[in-house]
Amino acid sequence: MEIRDLFNQQSDFFNSNKTKNVSFRIEQLKKFKDILKENEGLLYEAIYEDFGKSEFETYLTELSLLYHEVNGLIKNVKKWSKRKKVSTGIANFPAKSYIIPEPMGVTLIIGAWNYPYQLSLLPAITSLAAGNTVILKPSELPSRTSKVMARIINDNFPSNYFHVIEGGVKETTELLENRFDKIFFTGSIPVGKIIYQAAAKHLTPVTLELGGKSPTFVLADADIEMTAKRIVWSKFLNAGQTCIAPDYILVDQSIEALFLKALKDEIEANYKNKGDIEENYLRIIDNKNFDRLSKLIETGQVYFGADLNRAKRFIGPTILQNVSFKDEVMKEEIFGPILPVLSFTNLEEVIKTVKERPKPLSCYIYSKNRKTIDKLLTELSFGGGAVNDSVMHLSNTNLPFGGIGSSGIGSYHGKAGFDSFTHYKSILDKPFWFEGNIKYAPYTKKKKAIIKWLFE
Repeated sequence: MEIRDLFNQQSDFFNSNKTKNVSFRIEQLKKFKDILKENEGLLYEAIYEDFGKSEFETYLTELSLLYHEVNGLIKNVKKWSKRKKVSTGIANFPAKSYIIPEPMGVTLIIGAWNYPYQLSLLPAITSLAAGNTVILKPSELPSRTSKVMARIINDNFPSNYFHVIEGGVKETTELLENRFDKIFFTGSIPVGKIIYQAAAKHLTPVTLELGGKSPTFVLADADIEMTAKRIVWSKFLNAGQTCIAPDYILVDQSIEALFLKALKDEIEANYKNKGDIEENYLRIIDNKNFDRLSKLIETGQVYFGADLNRAKRFIGPTILQNVSFKDEVMKEEIFGPILPVLSFTNLEEVIKTVKERPKPLSCYIYSKNRKTIDKLLTELSFGGGAVNDSVMHLSNTNLPFGGIGSSGIGSYHGKAGFDSFTHYKSILDKPFWFEGNIKYAPYTKKKKAIIKWLFE
């Protein structure tokens, strides 16, 4: 099907007003959940072929979040879609005021490759819950997951409502030529800028879920063993190919040696194989990213790891020490299983250094000192994060997920996701039986005095 024809069909279907019916939306969400359940086997097979990702980790990091989100949408969409009464004020007496949530229209979702199911399907079902139609363009890099999503969606939903378009730059460029009512993109900052520029031509609103170098502060009073346990899991989950993974560590110099050893011990306890994948570890997505990551490993800085196997796209968990902000590994988001550790003696100086850099998607703080924790939370700007944990804030749908500055625009998950795909239409509703003359000519000092009294 031609992309222009698909867009026009979805536009016509949206204008039929069928998607504005909340019962219809709930029915489609339940249908999606059933389809997901029926095709779990296919989803597991496809992602294993692309990444070597186990069923356990696929369920943990992809499908469980989809089930959780769709259940919440089914439960809450009726409430979220209701008109909301708000105060009117005496200036408009007699009248009532209310806000009407309404869907935006035809939406484009462009997914990311690192969590191909979660980062494509979760925003898609959120858009459907808000009453929109969806064209989904998954990443082409994990080709098998793209194919299986196209199969299970396109075989079960009408194309004028929910449809997957496969392809790469050519197809994405063609999609962006259309005047969508909303574009949702997850991916890199450079591509995010291209999406933003294309959307600007049509004044299309966007949500951009990007990335950046997310810092992790490990202060002198942190529980070293538990801190290492949580950081190692969150950093090397998905072989480090996670947009909210701890990108680098800022550790108090007084505990650096103990902390580095704790990281090494934790890695050795959890990742036993070298040179190949195992059940709780993944391949790098492609050779291009393997080569990019390999160049970031300076052998003189390796504290642990640096096991490389290009034929199997394997990079083992790697820790770098004696790193500075001037090193290549600190100039771009790593997006791989390499963890630079930088030590500091002056917290004020390191806060200043972090603030001089682009605002990150996430930030993590490990400490027992509430005063210091609050200082970091207050002074640093970032999308979201956690205290004494990493990555797990993503699992709470009550916490809007999104970036700030170059790490993203807008947020989603739970109610925040519904809001991102919804226009809130404000209405003042007046009867005919009364109309004061204070706002009409002739303008007098007395009328001005009354208006001042009303508003000041």
